Amino acid sequence: MKKLQYNSPVILSFFFLSLLALLLGHLTKGWSTAALFSVYRAPLTDPLTYVRLLGHVLGHADGSHFLGNMLLLLVVGPPLEEKYGSRSLLAAILLTALVSGALHVLLFPHAALLGASGIVFMLIMLASLSGMREGKIPVTLLLVGLLYLGQEVYAMVFVRDDVANLMHIVGGLCGTAFGFLPGRRHS
Repeated sequence: MKKLQYNSPVILSFFFLSLLALLLGHLTKGWSTAALFSVYRAPLTDPLTYVRLLGHVLGHADGSHFLGNMLLLLVVGPPLEEKYGSRSLLAAILLTALVSGALHVLLFPHAALLGASGIVFMLIMLASLSGMREGKIPVTLLLVGLLYLGQEVYAMVFVRDDVANLMHIVGGLCGTAFGFLPGRRHS
């Protein structure tokens, strides 16, 4: 009989924490989602402001929002965790959450942000750098960047919805920057 393997601890933990946040939001009729798992401008004297700067990536509006992010996270994340290591990937996730949360608070003071889309786009851009050789820019990075950036800019200009396209771009930029950092682990 085969045993289960917790093969990607950062990605799987992120998934289960997001699932817990979703269930908690359902049980509290949205209170925990607003209080802990959404980022918005709040007084710096409120300790939960700092929790929300990171916790917003675990929150999701509903099951559909959760599934859309988690399916991509579970497909793209484990190979990247294997390539870069759990600590490095966790650092990239935390940094992306902090940067996107802080920028959202500064740029959009009257709106809340939640969801793992920025993290997912960070992972997608990081994955597009796979196989990069010293001194060369992968064509996959250029194509993914062009298509992804084009889609997000188009949505920002022509689509009126509650999607935080700028924070998707921020996540993608964080993934690209992380992929170009010196000293990152290669497979």
